[in-house]
Amino acid sequence: MKSSAIVGINWGDEGKGRMVDLLTEDYDVVVRFQGGGNAGHTVINEKGKFALHLLPSGIFRSGVVNVLGNGVALDPENLYNEIQEVVSKGVSITPDNLKISDRASVLIPWHRDLDCLEEQRLADKKYGSTKQGIAPFYSDKYQKKTILAGELFHPAELKQHLLDIMEWKNLTLTKVYGAEPYTEAKLDEWLNNACEKIKPFVCDTGLFLKEAQDSKKNILFEAQLGSLRDLDYGIYPYTTSSNTTAAYAPIGSGLPSAKITDVIGVVKAYSTCVGEGPFVCEMFGDEAEELRKAGNEYGAKTGRPRRVGPLDIVATRYGVEVQAATDIALTKMDVLSYMDKIPVCTQYELNGKKIDRFPFPVTLKDCKPVIEYLPGWKCDISKVRKFSKLPKEARDYVLYIEKAIGCKIKYVSVGAAREEIIIR
Repeated sequence: MKSSAIVGINWGDEGKGRMVDLLTEDYDVVVRFQGGGNAGHTVINEKGKFALHLLPSGIFRSGVVNVLGNGVALDPENLYNEIQEVVSKGVSITPDNLKISDRASVLIPWHRDLDCLEEQRLADKKYGSTKQGIAPFYSDKYQKKTILAGELFHPAELKQHLLDIMEWKNLTLTKVYGAEPYTEAKLDEWLNNACEKIKPFVCDTGLFLKEAQDSKKNILFEAQLGSLRDLDYGIYPYTTSSNTTAAYAPIGSGLPSAKITDVIGVVKAYSTCVGEGPFVCEMFGDEAEELRKAGNEYGAKTGRPRRVGPLDIVATRYGVEVQAATDIALTKMDVLSYMDKIPVCTQYELNGKKIDRFPFPVTLKDCKPVIEYLPGWKCDISKVRKFSKLPKEARDYVLYIEKAIGCKIKYVSVGAAREEIIIR
């Protein structure tokens, strides 16, 4: 039995969905254990190209059961729309292959409203939210001001619970932001449309996962975003509002007895970052635009141009440590094929001193990247399937990173499609 986690090592957008889609062939169950519709997991396979936001990336594999755990921000409207979009491309989604935890807290439309209102209020001090309601949702969850998916089966209690929360929430909407209050009629419309549509998928996933564990099923835990967006270990306050680390997988999945056997950390062959916050290795100008275009670096959820830079050894080594990664998947190696020489951020300079340890978040704005260059390979590597067949310069680049971050690079992605991979 394997209990593996696939996690992001950096700022997110590393290619986790691509790796889950590939590796799910060897697993029986895939579980999303945190985050919500602010994810953007791009998957390309024989069924087409998909940008998943809430659905686990194992949804395309026949015979695999996909679970949304209790740690997820469950947005019924966006989830149902995503299900419909994926089904329209010939993918089967039924209660047999998609299960939603009855203990998952439900994201209510006012969470998205509050997200937008707060970003407007912050103006040039905004966090760079995707405006999917994630921060207001998790805030309410920890204030015990949300409903659980299982309450959909208890309509009388649910209705009173929602009305009590609405009374409290309208105080914030009207008195803090001057926005329109919610009404019972508006909540009824949401319940009858979005919530009823996802209700058939809601069940006791804790029991399902325990039975899968007892039956020695292989379980894959899928994370959203990356180490540097983790609420506790990331570049606070420019983080997400949940824990993106493999250590949280047993709790957020609904299987607290799970013992993670291996952690596959996903690292892009260069650095990207969506949203606000410090990004020490960031490139600017024509150099940045060329890399952005070569990698098609635009957010899967927002369409925003991603900030780009060279691979950041300092941040990546820290991400490996935070995730306790046992193996690395290096993605988008093929994108660098146009470069004569490959820049790498090997250290930071802080107050005139070179440092190797990722520093406390408030000092990141004062850090400068120390850049070194490795030879480029200047040829198409997308058809290569064996590490030994890569150009020497490409092999050297992989081995350099592996040594610098202290973790074996087992997978090297040379294209976006499922089969465009080298396994070492």
